[in-house]
Amino acid sequence: MSEQVSFGYESVEPHEKTRRVGAVFSNVAAKYDVMNDAMSGGMHRLWKDTFVRRIKPREGEAILDMAGGTGDIAFRLAESGAEVTVSDINQDMLDVGIERALKRGIDGLVWSRQNAEELSFSSRTFDAYSIAFGIRNVTHIDQALAEAHRVLKYGGRFFCLEFSATEWPGFNEVYDAYSHKLVPVLGQAIAGDADSYRYLIESIRRFPPMPAFERMIRAAGFEQTKVEPILGGLVAIHSGWKI
Repeated sequence: MSEQVSFGYESVEPHEKTRRVGAVFSNVAAKYDVMNDAMSGGMHRLWKDTFVRRIKPREGEAILDMAGGTGDIAFRLAESGAEVTVSDINQDMLDVGIERALKRGIDGLVWSRQNAEELSFSSRTFDAYSIAFGIRNVTHIDQALAEAHRVLKYGGRFFCLEFSATEWPGFNEVYDAYSHKLVPVLGQAIAGDADSYRYLIESIRRFPPMPAFERMIRAAGFEQTKVEPILGGLVAIHSGWKI
């Protein structure tokens, strides 16, 4: 029996998930940031600000921002003077990011189409690796974590911002109702695509709980791992070091 992976609530073959996820992000690329504002009430901006503060980018550091397509994290990282490489498997997302950078007058970023599971970069290249709201869409998360560990220098740090399940009593039920019923409606109204946003919500539900994901990060070789829940774990910042 062939391997099956999750695509939202469906189980599909790995190559099929990769293809479908690619189609989802090609469909939503143009409205991705507008929808982030609509879905989170603008809170994603605060989460990303906190995330970058935790990374503590420094001038001259080499940082890989994986699944960074539209540039939201990279723009923040670059303010420190860090040398940022923005990578994404989806060229449509990268094209949106490049256009946004041009409009803002932000230069010096390197844009590189990459599969998180098979990075073309040499081992021990980067001082830090960041991935925000992207790792749950990777077909083989363990392979992406192993690659993150490989391309980091010794002493390098890994940071991941991802949705999870809140531990606040009652809040999960409220959020479930909102996300399953209203987010696809918003997706249809703003981006003309309910199905893609239905998948994105389902992918959150299928993502491992915070303790399980932390174990995956440790299994990839990272040490001093840490989880910082936000809104009780609705969103979490995961981190670890290559020592």
